Amino acid sequence: MSSRPARVQLLVTCLIDRVFPDTGMAVVTLLERLGVEVQVPVGQTCCGQPAFNAGYVDDARAMARHTIDVLTKTSDPIVVPSGSCGDMVIHQYEAILQDDPVYLAKARSLHERTHELTKFLVDVLGVEDVGSASTDKITYHACCHGLRGLGVKDEPLALLGHVHGATFCPMAESDVCCGFGGLFSVKLPDISSAMLDRKLDRIQESGADTVVVTDVSCGMHMQGGLRRRGSRVQVKHLADVLARGAGA
Repeated sequence: MSSRPARVQLLVTCLIDRVFPDTGMAVVTLLERLGVEVQVPVGQTCCGQPAFNAGYVDDARAMARHTIDVLTKTSDPIVVPSGSCGDMVIHQYEAILQDDPVYLAKARSLHERTHELTKFLVDVLGVEDVGSASTDKITYHACCHGLRGLGVKDEPLALLGHVHGATFCPMAESDVCCGFGGLFSVKLPDISSAMLDRKLDRIQESGADTVVVTDVSCGMHMQGGLRRRGSRVQVKHLADVLARGAGA
């Protein structure tokens, strides 16, 4: 992108909209602090990823077309605070709309201006220090879709490295799946639980009191496991951490 965008569209995502609205507000607070106007297009629904993962491709196509219609009313960049939803829009829309030349062209255009949140901050805005502050001991879990689907690797760590006052606690196996995987955790609960237990062990070994993620779905999965263990460790979306400014 040749110039710094003054305005973006926020693809809120289902879980943030319905379960973690404060995280959505944190994204808005963060972007506005950096001088970016945030529009939240009316008519957003699910991006179609759960249906796609479950094999209901026709339903996923219908939701993809609807989302494309909602997001193509303007040409502004689209920011997604989720690697899983971001991967769906950026990569899978084109895959499932191959036989629809009209919407395939629209999906390709959407791909070009859709950004996962941390990539937008670091790669598009060129910002690593967003003016955030914390006294927490933080560690980072790399969520699978962001890491493997979108190549989100260094950006979250760069942003966390500039959280003033925070202590970073490296976590072993930080890039190993937490066991959520959407429908995976429902269809294969025993395997999912074993993976979660291993992840929780690594979290506790890190000595952190806050685990930072870029997908609230993974965060919800890990927070539930920590709560059942009686742990006081909190799992937070990166936006929630970054939105806490020095005066907050």
